[in-house]
Amino acid sequence: APAQPVLLLLTPQSFSTSCPSCAKDRRLRQKRALSERQLTRYFVDHRRVRVVGGQGGAGGYSFHSEPRKIFGGPDGGNGGDGGHVILKADRQMKSLSSVLPFYQGFHGERGGRKNCYGANGAYMYVKVPVGTLVKEDGEVVADLSQDGEEYVAAYGGAGGKGNRFFLSNENRAPTLFTPGEPGQERVLHLELKTTAHAGLVGFPNAGKSSLLRAISRAKPAVAAYPFTTLNPHVGIVHYQDYEQVAVADIPGLIKGAHQNRGLGVAFLKHIERCRFLLYVVDLSVPQPWVQLQDLKYELEQYDKGLSERPCVVIGNKIDLAESRINLPLLREQVAERVIALSALTGDNLEELLWHLRELYDTYVKTEKSRGQTPVKW
Repeated sequence: APAQPVLLLLTPQSFSTSCPSCAKDRRLRQKRALSERQLTRYFVDHRRVRVVGGQGGAGGYSFHSEPRKIFGGPDGGNGGDGGHVILKADRQMKSLSSVLPFYQGFHGERGGRKNCYGANGAYMYVKVPVGTLVKEDGEVVADLSQDGEEYVAAYGGAGGKGNRFFLSNENRAPTLFTPGEPGQERVLHLELKTTAHAGLVGFPNAGKSSLLRAISRAKPAVAAYPFTTLNPHVGIVHYQDYEQVAVADIPGLIKGAHQNRGLGVAFLKHIERCRFLLYVVDLSVPQPWVQLQDLKYELEQYDKGLSERPCVVIGNKIDLAESRINLPLLREQVAERVIALSALTGDNLEELLWHLRELYDTYVKTEKSRGQTPVKW
């Protein structure tokens, strides 16, 4: 016997995507958490960029013609200028990782009939962090140290002339028109100098990364074995009155850093923009005051007067027995204020936060008395 046909009853609900029984799970996936090792790769303080301005539009070529006015003369308009490529400092940008290696400006449009000029190419803005140095052939051509500051990296080319431009008594029907000029082409080197309020300065394994983790939400890599940070990190300390103090974890220095040993001057430059310094010394090592002397020597050799900025000495690892013995000896040898704490256990962090705010308030008052705007985060 032949098979009986099966009748399927399809209701509008069968095709409804809002039905909970048949609709697909449309919930957004959560972003996969990046490891600390991957997060450190996102901070880029050097970038080589090739910038080319937009090309100017060609001039138009046409002759006006309408009924009873056959010989109306040339009416080709000029072409539009090419767009510039502009670097703009933005306080929301914290790294050069989003800067592409090549930028091309927008081209100008061609001139049209009836003396219509071509539109100019739009400007292309490239956002860079505040504190970006622009170098060309090793020379500094711009220092974008203020929010909203701009620098024209590549000018767009001028638009071409239409045949209307060449009209004269000697030439009543010019057929000449010019193409647009190419845009300026340059190869620039962008270099970021961290513009944090405070800089953590110390030798490797002094506990700077652990301290930055303890006072802010920054997550520099730390471990139970000795190693040094390879990339600067910036953490924000939040206060109850909504003031924010930026603290930079400068990679550990070694003796001879001013001679480009170890990480060298590649990260000494980040200390230049810090308004005050936090010297971090390891209290558990013999004669911890020698670390402070060596740090100041390296800073002074790199930039004279750098070590004389407002500062405080932080004696870390006070939770160890050797540190309690070395603490009074350090205070006898050092003229600056010494704050003993433990970044691991959190002991005495409140004193550091209070003194950090005092240094910040002093910096703000000094900048306002000079008529300058203090750096805000």
